[in-house]
Amino acid sequence: VTGKEMTPPQKTLFPPEKIFMDWRQKRRPGAGLYNLGSTCYLNVILQCLTYTPPLANYLLSRQHSRFCRQQGFCMMCIMEDHVRKVLYSSASAIRPRAVIRDLKFIGEFKPDIPGDAYEFLRCTLKAMQTACLSDSSDLDISSEQTTIIHQIFGGFLRSRVTCPNCKAVSDSYKVFMDVLLKIKGASSLATALEDFVTPKQLDGRKSFKCSKCKKKVAASKTVTIHHAPRVLTVCLGRADDQSSRKLSQVVAYPEYLNLRPYMSDPAGEPLLYSLYAVVVHTGHTCLGGHFFCYTKASNKQWYKMNDVSVDSCDIHTVLEQQAYLLFYTR
Repeated sequence: VTGKEMTPPQKTLFPPEKIFMDWRQKRRPGAGLYNLGSTCYLNVILQCLTYTPPLANYLLSRQHSRFCRQQGFCMMCIMEDHVRKVLYSSASAIRPRAVIRDLKFIGEFKPDIPGDAYEFLRCTLKAMQTACLSDSSDLDISSEQTTIIHQIFGGFLRSRVTCPNCKAVSDSYKVFMDVLLKIKGASSLATALEDFVTPKQLDGRKSFKCSKCKKKVAASKTVTIHHAPRVLTVCLGRADDQSSRKLSQVVAYPEYLNLRPYMSDPAGEPLLYSLYAVVVHTGHTCLGGHFFCYTKASNKQWYKMNDVSVDSCDIHTVLEQQAYLLFYTR
């Protein structure tokens, strides 16, 4: 097996034993969020991150802001402040003003223009990752992947190319913070994940040059989850590549997910995750419409969070949605 090996980090920025996967404090759900223009896309992501137990535990401990020397915009400080406000507020809804104020630093977003929740999630995690690295310079890439953000959301994919001629195998590894799944023709999360790990022919008839037999061959590539994240975020890709229409079919998803069949080593112990948040998009195209979400609060109850409203609901309702983003925790 040739390939780019994963090199161990020279420095660990956040000790993994200090990540607490269960809520350290149980309480009722926090406040709803005002929609300040067309900001439902960012409200749902803020709510899902607020109810991500290992992240909330860390942010509520104020470990970041106590030592933060960042001048100006810092996404970690903003999230720390936001999560405290939401969970400790006596008001039924609050305005996420700091996030709106600094939207232009997070990504190409404007408060009065509808945005995409998935894009906002990716940009927010990236901005939080950047904030975690603000004090560190000259780190190797593996060390950069030891921040609290990477240790919660990050995993590794393995890409394995097999030569049909001499059967030589070439592996490469890539970090992921979320998994984007194609759902065309998929009736469930399981079928979409199976498709994700199914070997695919590489484009071009003879596009791969085998390093062993030195021939150009039509090889196949298999992507598997090599190192599973503590929190798995899945996007069910509802944008149809061929048309601008939205794929609005129902894709069934479970409350408990075993990730083991989709791993590089599918024969090991079960790797169980439980659902704690779901983002739903309503509307016929992916550009307009409305986002709302379901989250599981620290009291183990599910709530529908639709901008300012926070209403309790049951797991059956949660599992019947036209989901766009799914959040699972180990």
